[in-house]
This record gives sequence, structure tokens and C-alpha cells, in this order.
Amino acid sequence: MKKTLLSIATVVAVITSANAQDMLSKSKFFDNWQVGVKGGGFSWTTREAFIKNTRATFGAEIGKQISPAFRLGVEGMAYVRPVQFDDAPEFGNFVDMSNVSLVGTVNLSNLIAGYKGTPRFFEVEGFAGLGWAHIYPQGADNRKAPNVLNTMTAEFGSNLLFNLGQSKAWGIKISPALVYGVDGVENRAESVSSNELNLKNSFTQVTAGVVYRFKGSNGAHHFTTATQNPDNSAELSRLRDELNSKNKELSDCQRQVNKLQDDLEAARNKKPEVVEKVVTKNKKTLESVVTFRVAKSTIDASQLPNVERIASYLNKYSNAKVSIKGYASPEGNLEKNKQLATARAEAVKNLLVKRYKISADRIQAEGNGIGDMFSEPDWNRVSIANIVE
Repeated sequence: MKKTLLSIATVVAVITSANAQDMLSKSKFFDNWQVGVKGGGFSWTTREAFIKNTRATFGAEIGKQISPAFRLGVEGMAYVRPVQFDDAPEFGNFVDMSNVSLVGTVNLSNLIAGYKGTPRFFEVEGFAGLGWAHIYPQGADNRKAPNVLNTMTAEFGSNLLFNLGQSKAWGIKISPALVYGVDGVENRAESVSSNELNLKNSFTQVTAGVVYRFKGSNGAHHFTTATQNPDNSAELSRLRDELNSKNKELSDCQRQVNKLQDDLEAARNKKPEVVEKVVTKNKKTLESVVTFRVAKSTIDASQLPNVERIASYLNKYSNAKVSIKGYASPEGNLEKNKQLATARAEAVKNLLVKRYKISADRIQAEGNGIGDMFSEPDWNRVSIANIVE
């Protein structure tokens, strides 16, 4: 009998799992587990006054949904004072019998109508299981108890299951079942079989319970189908276009930076321009621009010709004087830029005095802070020398 029931459960598990395998998304071992508690009543199947002889039962269960149509679990039930123990003085415990079973459950709704990716609000399940029942007489040493205290059980029943909420994490079920003691009946005149399913050695129970399904790696509390995975192709296409657009913008910005760097380098290396102006008294004037590197007040070798032209003019016209004004570009700290502008003017003055022996009395050097003579901010890192006669 044991082999037959286990074989049936195994075949059902394999068939239903194979049915659902192609359509389901992947799941892991710890996905699709559930726990539950339940309580109700039971009474011996063949006794008269069925309702009058009903006693309380309660228990808990844990199970794993192997596929949408099959679940395997373990349940434990406690039975409060079966009616046949009423007149037995050795039975006075609150719980006089227990039954622990391995239960296989088939979801008939999903098996027949198919699984759509989400549990239905109402489903019907059928289950069968094998268990071990034990009775607890007072004063009995379970280690030395006779075999009559233990029996193998077989149970068959159904679940009327209501799945609640949008996530279907919770369920309420009503479960009628028939539980057999398969070790034979006590009256050998009625049966001589050592293992059988006999109504005279069975009881009927009805329970109501609550189950909770844990969330799995797919983010749901149940199996999901592969077709439920969202189509992200439109979103991926949009992100790809956005990335290409950003790459184009980055390339344009890089080209602009390269152009500005080339313009700046050209400005640093350009030859000095001598501007002569005719004034009312036939006096000549000269303006020379000396450029500097970022945050520097030292004069590069490429700028020495600009300074030398000023020195040549002053040596040629002994009455001429020069006014030197230093500037800085706008980036950075304002106070430091003001100091840097003054230092640049003084650098030109010191070069004229030390190298070209121009009298310091003929040179006026001052810092003018942030320059705005040129359209490019970088070009305003300069000292501008003007001849004064």
C-alpha cells in the first residue's frame, strides 16, 4: 500500500511538472514555499450521531509548490480527546492523538484549465498523503510502548481554496478529508487484512485554514510564466538612441575644446603687433601685449620679443615713458587673480629694468584685476604696455 501511494504521488509530480516546465519562468529551490495553520473538527466515519461525536483538531503545515499543478508538503495534526477515549481512564490529556503526514496536493483547476501565470481567486485541489499516527495514554513510556500506540495512516481530501489580494500571497481554504488507519481494524471478524483502507477504521475531518506563500526570486508569491516577462525592446531602443545622442554631443564638445586650445596656443605664440598712432603733435605711440600661462606671472621666451620692442622704443626716445597694466582671466579666486594681475605687470617692469637697463622712473606698472579686452577669457591673461610721451 505504501509503495502504491508513493508511486501515484511521484507519477503525478513528474507529469504535472513536465506540463508546466516549458511555459514557466525559472525558479530556485527556495521559491514557492508556503506555511499554514488550520483547525476544525473530526469524527469517526461509521459512528452514529456523527455531529454529536465531533471533536476538535488543529495543526500546521509547510509545503513547496513543485509546479502550478503539484505541491508536496508535511503537515502535523493534533486531535483533542477522540470520542472512543471518553470512558478510558488512561486518556486524560488535552491532546490524546497526533498524526504527521507527507502530503501531495494536485491543483485540479490548473491541471484541467491550465495555469495563466497568476493563481485564480477560487481553486479546487485534491490531496493524498501517508502518515504516522500516535496516541498518548497517561503514564505510558513511549520508548517501551506497544505497537498499538502507533499506526500508519492514509488520508484523502480536497481543498476549496480562496486566493486573496493582488499578490495572491495569502489564501484561505476549507479542507474536508477522510483519514484511514491502514494497519487493519480491531475486529478481526470484519477484516483479516493487516493493511487495508477500511471505513470502519477511519475518521472524517473538516478544517479551515490560512496559508501564506513566501515571495520568490521572481518577485512574486507564485509561479510566473515566461510570457509575463515585459517586452523591453522599445525601452532599450530609446536608451540606445539616447546614448548615441550623448556620444555625439560629447564628440562635438571635444572638438570645440580642441579648437579653443588651438586658438589659445596660437594667441600665445603670435608675433607682437606694433600699433603706431598719429596724434595731433606728431607723437608716435606703441602698444605691446605680453601673454602669460594659466596662474603664472613668469614671462615665456616666446613673449620676450614683445618686451624687447618696448625696450627698443624707450631707448630710441629718451623722453618716452611706458605704462604697463596687468590683467587676469576670470576663472579662480578673485583676490588671487588681482594679485596675479599686479605680479604680471611687475614682471614686465622688472625685465625692462634688469635686462634692458630702462630706468624704473620711466615705468609705471599696476594690476587692473580681471581683463575683458578679448572675447575669449583665456586671452585676458596679459600685460599691456603703452608708450606715454
